[in-house]
Amino acid sequence: MKKGISLFITVLLSTAGIFAMGSQEEVKSDDVKFSWIIESEDGMLPGVNPLKVEGDIITAGSSTVFPLSEAMAERFNDEGYAFNITVDSIGSGAGFERFTVAGETDISNASRPIKDKERLAAKEIGRNPIEFRVGTDALAVTVAKSNTFVTDVTLEELSLIFTSEKWNDVRADWPNEKILKFIPGTDSGTFDYFVEEVYDKDSALILGTSDLQMSEDDNILVQGISESPYGIGFFGYAYYVENKDVLNVLNIDSVEPNRENVDAAAYPLARPLFIYSDAEIMKSKPQVAAFIAFYLTYVNEEIVRVGYFPVNDSVLAQGKQAWLDAVNGKY
Repeated sequence: MKKGISLFITVLLSTAGIFAMGSQEEVKSDDVKFSWIIESEDGMLPGVNPLKVEGDIITAGSSTVFPLSEAMAERFNDEGYAFNITVDSIGSGAGFERFTVAGETDISNASRPIKDKERLAAKEIGRNPIEFRVGTDALAVTVAKSNTFVTDVTLEELSLIFTSEKWNDVRADWPNEKILKFIPGTDSGTFDYFVEEVYDKDSALILGTSDLQMSEDDNILVQGISESPYGIGFFGYAYYVENKDVLNVLNIDSVEPNRENVDAAAYPLARPLFIYSDAEIMKSKPQVAAFIAFYLTYVNEEIVRVGYFPVNDSVLAQGKQAWLDAVNGKY
């Protein structure tokens, strides 16, 4: 970040406009001080000096997005933000409830798009959720390192594994041992996504199975899977990357979950990652606008290290334009 720039702009945006340097988009609002603006890093959004950002920020939601938002929050702190930023991992559904019903959070992290009923709930409390795509996840189906018999499954076999009692019910040459299943809870966007892609949205099929353990904490799932050669489970790819010393990730339909296959839309269980906020929140709490601008500017520098895959520049630019529209009162 360019910190030695003398161009600090404190703007009472009701009477003046600023330009994100390199962009022709004028930023306007009512009675808001954006004292943190510096020269643009990307030519589209205004740059952010975290040293000048004041006020706490509350985020919550997806356990999948959690490590990415946590990394962005840590970078924000490292570059000078001195207030509190909360990042809670409670699942996409629970995160949306806190954002759209209770109105307790400034940003909602999600591993699925917001639902129509959640948008309606938000409207009832005066919020209009704005979507920012921040990355792509290859949902990882994993087994323990001690599992020597599973490396590749078809989508059909995957659906059978999570609804069958024993491994040899799926393939005759697999062990006559119970399948120990470890999956995210029903508040998780990961659960919703898996059910939608593998069971055509029929959650009863997987919820009625035997030897099933559920948790909103992906670290608990990792522990359960890793302790038995007969365990299996799924979660965001970042949790596999963090625990690859004790886990193996499975190919699906002979396609490996990697960046090349995600970019080519070849991996069957690739999915988008989002954060959501609201224009009024961003204007009444300039620290939230600052953090989102910072997030969108630097996310592609952090996301691979975390264990996910960057979105292309045109998709990221859509989120940046949404940010500009939000502070310009176009929502």
